[in-house]
Amino acid sequence: MKLSDICKHINKECKSDIEIKNLATLKEAKKDSLSFFHNSKYINDLKTTKAGAVILKEEDAPLLPKEAVAIISQNPYEDMAKVTSLFKYTPSEKTYNPTLKEGARVANSANFGKNVVIGKNSLIMAGCYIGDNVEIGDNTIIYPNVVIYHNCKIGNNCTIHSGTIIGSDGFGFAQTIKFYQIGNVVVEDNVEIGANCTIDRAALGSTTIKKGAKLDNLIQIGHNCEIGEYSIIVSQVGLSGSTILGKGVIMGGQSATAGHLKIGDRAIIAARGGVTKSLEGDKTYGGFPAVEIRLWRKMQAALMRLVKRK
Repeated sequence: MKLSDICKHINKECKSDIEIKNLATLKEAKKDSLSFFHNSKYINDLKTTKAGAVILKEEDAPLLPKEAVAIISQNPYEDMAKVTSLFKYTPSEKTYNPTLKEGARVANSANFGKNVVIGKNSLIMAGCYIGDNVEIGDNTIIYPNVVIYHNCKIGNNCTIHSGTIIGSDGFGFAQTIKFYQIGNVVVEDNVEIGANCTIDRAALGSTTIKKGAKLDNLIQIGHNCEIGEYSIIVSQVGLSGSTILGKGVIMGGQSATAGHLKIGDRAIIAARGGVTKSLEGDKTYGGFPAVEIRLWRKMQAALMRLVKRK
């Protein structure tokens, strides 16, 4: 779309007539991308973005590279939400035959959107739905009743257990205005995902499960999260949107994170730990809010002594 037409849709002034081919995060944007800025945590991405245009507040405009067009807004998130309605994906309602590579097998009751590719020796079992433009790698097993939404990518040697949903919408609203989730989910090689997990597609860009990660049952991963290589996520963990886990992170059962934070390589979060801020790697944390485990144990001991005095 022409940038001028997009600006008319959100009632904003724009003198530029460049063509916008996609919406993207500041970090991933290219010269034909439109992005937005509303969170100071991404100020460095704003300063270096290659986006053709950015929706942002007037006071932030001086930080934008001079090559980019500034679209001034009092509420950039809300205006970007309105723009996403112009780029939302409309899935097909028909069932198509997938492209099957050598040795691939699919159950008769599995259903497929258009342009689906199933890799060599992969197996799609009964009751699965694989949406438009999904690519599934070689030697991957998808157990019954798994749903993979449009545009997602699954790597080689993966296992996805029954009832899991990959690519459903992340929870994105600007007040009551829906922020259409137009990204996807990318699952890299050698990943195992347990039963009844939900992995939300990205608002912009990709939610990524990196190679070798292992996910237990009943896990919620929010939009734009990144699960690091060889991480281990135990049952009933919940990750809020834009959480980034480094390599080899271990999260115990029922632990959780707030959004837009990073957990460093090889960090361990004890069961029921609540992560409210970014944490360094190579340390073990526990409690809510999560602190280093030794400090948490001292706090629990001190609390017990205080209670016993009464």
